[in-house]
Amino acid sequence: MTYSQLYKATDANLVITLPPAFRNKQVLVTIDDKATATEDKMAMMKLAAKDPLFLADLKEVNDDFEGIGHEAL
Repeated sequence: MTYSQLYKATDANLVITLPPAFRNKQVLVTIDDKATATEDKMAMMKLAAKDPLFLADLKEVNDDFEGIGHEAL
């Protein structure tokens, strides 16, 4: 069973109340800094927008679909 909840950390302590299904079970707690992860992804997207190889791949995919863009599906 997986339980996921986003918490706002206001200090160095975090108290998590688990659902009853988790009683007497071993659980894995992973701490993920969502803000940093989002910032990292945005930085990578900004780099990709200027990457010649990425832009060439994007153009190639766009060219592959150019002929079917106006067909009714």
